[in-house]
Amino acid sequence: MDSINEVLEAVKAYCKEKTSDATYAFYIKDIKAVSFENSNTITLELRSEFVMKIVSDRYTALLKEAFKAILGFDVEILYVAAPPEDGEKADGSADQRDEKSLPSGRYDFTFENFIKGPSNQFAFAAAQAVAANPSGAYNPLFIYGPSGLGKTHLLNAIQFEIKKNHPDFNIVYVDCEMFTNETISAIKTATMEQFRQKYRKADVLLIDDIQFLAGKESTQEEFFHTFNTLHNDGRQIVIASDRPAKEIKSLEERLRTRFEWGLTADIQPPDFETRVAIVKRKAELLNLDLPNDVAEYIANHLKQNIRQLEGAVKKLNAYYMLEGIEPCIGVTTTAIKDTLNDSQPIPVTIEKILNEVARTYNVMPADIRGKKRNANVSAARQMTMYIIREVTGMSMEAIGQEFQRDHSTVVYSIKTMEENINRDQHLKEMCSDIMKNVRT
Repeated sequence: MDSINEVLEAVKAYCKEKTSDATYAFYIKDIKAVSFENSNTITLELRSEFVMKIVSDRYTALLKEAFKAILGFDVEILYVAAPPEDGEKADGSADQRDEKSLPSGRYDFTFENFIKGPSNQFAFAAAQAVAANPSGAYNPLFIYGPSGLGKTHLLNAIQFEIKKNHPDFNIVYVDCEMFTNETISAIKTATMEQFRQKYRKADVLLIDDIQFLAGKESTQEEFFHTFNTLHNDGRQIVIASDRPAKEIKSLEERLRTRFEWGLTADIQPPDFETRVAIVKRKAELLNLDLPNDVAEYIANHLKQNIRQLEGAVKKLNAYYMLEGIEPCIGVTTTAIKDTLNDSQPIPVTIEKILNEVARTYNVMPADIRGKKRNANVSAARQMTMYIIREVTGMSMEAIGQEFQRDHSTVVYSIKTMEENINRDQHLKEMCSDIMKNVRT
């Protein structure tokens, strides 16, 4: 990469894959690069003192991981706040007001803006009950369903409602990736007590994408004790997952049973009428006049994922704003063509596999690609090669080139992993969970 800005854009893309849309939009998207000095120190500019403090406290580990993945070496990060704009205090209180009244900076993640239908009505009602009576309704509340159907929206809506009615509550909202990264960082820096205080003093804990806990033994141990502490103290826990707890194969049984202590609510893909309503609502929020036939065309062709529906509407709005092209069936056909034909490029898939295996085995992605031969890294490398072969169908030669190993090494690694999986049920379940997480 030729410039610091190109590196930063790649870092942002990496972070976007590992955070919720709301977190990315509010904290990561607007980061600017100031300088890159002494070969390993990068200075980043945040839009306010408030946002700078949040990013420094919560997302430094993720940013460092991203820079390491992009550059191949560790960096130190310094932060500065942008000069306040007119009407904004130097401490960034405008941002603080926004976050307090509108969770994660997303104005639309509220119960009022959640489009209800038969596929999500039960989960919606359960979320409302929890928000109205934290710890007194269902604890824990476990919401599950495929990616892109509104789980994150409901978690944010719960957060918004509780914060509005109980401004003194300590609410912690985190995705499982960040919880895992913070656990690893706390272990490495001997700061476990601060880490535990953060989570075990919460009045409400909301955690997204819990399926990524699978196979991560140290993280599961910490979450188990965090869960017990909060539940025993009568604190509210809300969990979201892309699958039921019983289908997270390498999740410890003691956690699986605890997730099922309260209420489990699923979200299914929306029916046609709900999809039309979602499309029209997204268009309304963008002040885009969308004809009924266009809304129905989108709803008929994009059936599984609400994010795809929103993306189609945004693309039509871009056509209108940038080129003055009114929404019509012909334009819509072009707008959703890429989505209908979407398939994840193999290089992206490989990186997802590499990162997920690295987190599961608690090693660095660079170590898996590198020459280290200790037992844990070697096992992670064999698992990575095996899953790449299973998921992408790449040839042994191509996998060898990816890891700078010869063909015989790849053959041996994959054969060894196959044999280990066949005789070790726990390893088989771990492998299954990793592949499911990669395909999410």
